[in-house]
Amino acid sequence: MVVGKMQDNYARKITTMRISVTDRCNLRCKYCMPAKKIEWLPREKILSLEEIADVVREAAMIGITQIRLTGGEPLLRKNICELIAMLKKITGITEVTLTTNGILLEQFAEKLAQNGLDRINISLDTLNPEKFCAITCGGKLKDVLDGIDAAINAGIKPIKINCVVEENSRETDAQKIKDYAVQKKIKARFIKKMNLTNGHFAKIEGGSSGNCQTCNRIRLLCDGSIKPCLFSDIEFNVRKLSARQALEMAIKHKPKMGGSCLERSMHEIGG
Repeated sequence: MVVGKMQDNYARKITTMRISVTDRCNLRCKYCMPAKKIEWLPREKILSLEEIADVVREAAMIGITQIRLTGGEPLLRKNICELIAMLKKITGITEVTLTTNGILLEQFAEKLAQNGLDRINISLDTLNPEKFCAITCGGKLKDVLDGIDAAINAGIKPIKINCVVEENSRETDAQKIKDYAVQKKIKARFIKKMNLTNGHFAKIEGGSSGNCQTCNRIRLLCDGSIKPCLFSDIEFNVRKLSARQALEMAIKHKPKMGGSCLERSMHEIGG
């Protein structure tokens, strides 16, 4: 039973929590991964599925209704489908969604649907195989396109494509993505390239994110830290505090507007 609806200090009702289930990824997209060598978190520092579910139960008690699973690449997390089923059973949670790069989606799509995934976002910046390989440092475009087809065939909907652009959707690659989405009867969103360190971000074309005035989300990182804002270094860890304390402190300290994030890379936060 939901016992309260949490608002931050600016009267924004916080109803969504993005959960990074792993910092690992099978791609190295240039705008996401740092250029330096990455030290992946050891297993003992990553929240277990049961710990994640416990945090979500507490979050549901204070008004969180929507969960989005991210990474790194969430399909790399062992038993990710079982986690979806666990979260779907929590009272107060009305929607569990997932953002993926699509590389492993073909093999997971049917099981994701069977375990109750409500909708899915798939990252895809270009339909040019060579350019895709360059952006992702070795990824195969065909894997993503096969994954999208598998998600369509599994009945997951809505399916949305997240396309990162330099400026807007009028760019050549974005236009081709738009046409592809129409052909597949799915949706496309266009996200201007972000920079965490200098606070560079913009509203998403085809979506509601990127607007600080209406931001209704917090983020649970795979190491247990809760971030109230993507563009902030403020964090409260559920292993150092209780889950309820960390959640309430994050909401209480959610800034009015995004600033900059100097301590984390995008792959650790999940966007």
